[in-house]
Amino acid sequence: MNDFNWECRTKVRFGEGCVKEYLAGLVEEFAIPGGNVMIGYGGGSVNRNGSYDDVMEVLESMGYSREGNAAEGKMIVEFPGIMSNPTLKRMKEGAELASLMDVGLIIAIGGGSVMDCCKAISVQAKYDGDTWDDFWMKGLPMKHDIIPCGVVVTMPATGSEVNGCAVLTNEETKIKTDRDYPEMNPVFALMDPKYTLTMPMRQLKAGTFDILSHIMETYFSWPASDNPADDVSEGLMRGLIRDFRAAVKDPGDLPARSNIMWTASLAENRIIKTGKSKDFEAHNMEHQLSAYTDCNHGEGLAVLHPAYYRHIYKDGLPKFMSFADRVWGLDREDYNSDEEFALAGINALADFIKEMGLPTTLRDIGFGEKEAAMLPEIAESCFISGGAFRPLTKEEILEIYREVL
Repeated sequence: MNDFNWECRTKVRFGEGCVKEYLAGLVEEFAIPGGNVMIGYGGGSVNRNGSYDDVMEVLESMGYSREGNAAEGKMIVEFPGIMSNPTLKRMKEGAELASLMDVGLIIAIGGGSVMDCCKAISVQAKYDGDTWDDFWMKGLPMKHDIIPCGVVVTMPATGSEVNGCAVLTNEETKIKTDRDYPEMNPVFALMDPKYTLTMPMRQLKAGTFDILSHIMETYFSWPASDNPADDVSEGLMRGLIRDFRAAVKDPGDLPARSNIMWTASLAENRIIKTGKSKDFEAHNMEHQLSAYTDCNHGEGLAVLHPAYYRHIYKDGLPKFMSFADRVWGLDREDYNSDEEFALAGINALADFIKEMGLPTTLRDIGFGEKEAAMLPEIAESCFISGGAFRPLTKEEILEIYREVL
C-alpha cells in the first residue's frame, strides 16, 4: 500500500426521523454564538420529501425565525435556487449573503450540488481573497476561519456529506473541478433514507451510478495488487449492484434505498482511498462535458466508463481481472486469456448500465451536432489524472468522446 493520511470529522446521524431527533443538539453544538442560520437548497424537492419542513420545525422550536432580528442572531436566512452543477457565480452570491447576514451556521438541504455549493459558501464568506483561484485552482493551504456547515442529505450520490470535496463550475472559463480540504468537511450529516423515496427514477439511476463510479475510480488505480481498501471496494460494488437492481424494481424498497444512501457515504469518506493513487479521469472527462453542456453528471459517467476502461485495462490488468472475478462472478477458466477475461468484466459493467436503463451514448443525453462540434475544445480543456493506470493524452480523450457519441 501507499502511505496515506486519513481523517473525517463529520458527525453522522442516520435513520428515519433523525432530523427531528438530532438537529437541535447539533445546531447548539456547532453554530457560532450570536450568528444566524442559513439554509441552502435547490427547488421543490425539499418540499416534496418533507426535509424543508422538518428543518424549519426544529429551528423554529429553538427560537429562530424567517422574520427574526438578524442582529439578535436568531434569524433563518434562506438561500434557495442552487442548481445542478453549481456555478462559481451562484456560490459567491451565497457567500455575500452569508457575510451580510452574519451567518454562524449553514445547513445544506439536498444532494451533492447543494452540499458542494454550501460548503464552498462557508469557505468564501469569511475570506478576503478569491477562493476559486487560491483553493480550487492553486490548492493553497486553507488557514482562515470558515463558517461551520452541516448537511441534510436528500439525494444520495456524491458522498459530499462526509468529505471536504466541493465541485464548482466556472462559467467564464468553462472549467468544472473540485478540491478536497479536510476543513470543508461538514460538521454534521443528517441522513434520513425516507427523503429519497420521492426522487425521480431518472435521478435515482444517475445518482446511484455516480456512487458506483466513485468506487471504480478509486479501485482502478495503483496499487493494482490486493490491499484492504480494494477489499472494501469490492464488497461495496457487489452490494450496490444488488441494491440498485432492487430499488429500480421497487422504488418503495426502503432497505435498498437506505443501503444506497450509506454506500454513497462509504464510497467517499476517504476510507477506500487510503493507500490508493486514485484515478478519476472519467470524472475529469465528464466534468468538462457538463461544464460546456450542463448534461447530467451520473448519466455522463455511465456513457464514458466502459469506453474509458477499454482504453486502459491492459495497463492495470490484475485489477480488471479481479473486477471480473470478485464483482461480477465470472470464471477465468471460461476465457482464453487474461485480457479476454478482463474485457468480460468491462462488458458486464456495460451490460449492467443497459439493464438499469442508463444512457450509453452522448446522443442519449442530448448531444446534437452543435455539441459534437464542441468535442475537440472540450477534450482540450480536460485535466489529466496523475493517479490513473496510464495517463491519457488529449487526443485519446477526444477519441473516447467520439467513440461514445
